[in-house]
Amino acid sequence: MNDAVEAVNKNIKKIMEKMTVNYKDWHEMLPFALLAYRTSIRSSTGATPYSLVYSMEAVLPVEVEIPSMRILAEMARAFNKKVRPREFSPGDLVLRKVLHVATDSKGKFAYKYDGPFIVKEVFDEGAIILNDIDRNENALPINVVALKKYYP
Repeated sequence: MNDAVEAVNKNIKKIMEKMTVNYKDWHEMLPFALLAYRTSIRSSTGATPYSLVYSMEAVLPVEVEIPSMRILAEMARAFNKKVRPREFSPGDLVLRKVLHVATDSKGKFAYKYDGPFIVKEVFDEGAIILNDIDRNENALPINVVALKKYYP
């Protein structure tokens, strides 16, 4: 076990030699050298020591200021985990969210949804064309986010 500790100390010493200007400021650079050692990939395991201990990669201080692809992918994964897929087909009854507040609305007691409407056509990118119950077509497509299924 002493050989492994000596190997780690040797690697940290090499990092410190590259970072320090003179021997008097080594204690100021030690946290940065340890961070560099703990977040660099080892060839023997193919992982960083940090990821082996905490089962996740460390977020470097520079990545907080300038997001890397890894951080952006993690944010996208966290966002997509909360997304509920909504599938509609022609003929479904739906309610449309009221997106504007009328001047004569009843405040918090106003209706949140209009409808019901009938789905006429569904597009791939999440747009839907609706018909009224009287089969009058609405000209503008509506995003799936603003709809929910209606169950009479």
